[in-house]
Amino acid sequence: MATKIRLQRHGKKGRPFYHVVVADARAPRDGKFIDRLGSYNPNTNPATIVLDFEKALDWLNKGAQPTDTARTILSDKGVLYKKHLQGGVKKGAFDEAAAEAKFTAWTEANEAKIAGKKSGLAQTKEEAKKAALAAEAKKKEEKAAAIAAKNAPVAEEVPAEEEVAPEATEGAENTEETEG
Repeated sequence: MATKIRLQRHGKKGRPFYHVVVADARAPRDGKFIDRLGSYNPNTNPATIVLDFEKALDWLNKGAQPTDTARTILSDKGVLYKKHLQGGVKKGAFDEAAAEAKFTAWTEANEAKIAGKKSGLAQTKEEAKKAALAAEAKKKEEKAAAIAAKNAPVAEEVPAEEEVAPEATEGAENTEETEG
């Protein structure tokens, strides 16, 4: 029987959640499956992957073929790399201890990469929060200045009215001279 390691969709519309399962290749996507290997939640950043490493490795060694997305998930967790190293041990390229050392080094590097991404995301979020607070404080100061300007007493413009009045009187004198 041809088996596939694939994703089985669950969750609400627009909020997918997947189970990583081993199923017969002829079975429908969300139908019958043989074994459940874990889960995958793409809604979080970075995506949350829970996987039974030993079960997945066992199914790969039995010949189950992963789909493209399942292959990516298995690669992220190191299942495919472990299978590759086991193939090298069988061929005699290196011994079991060297394979285990390589896998341990790869696992540590992968965990460091994920931790770096999480800390980078947290730092970016914190910077965005600080920028938003600074923008809000600036806006508040502008509003306070506008309100203070609006509430300030208006100075009387008496000198401006006096300048207009002499011109008006000159114009009146000119009209009298032209009449007489």
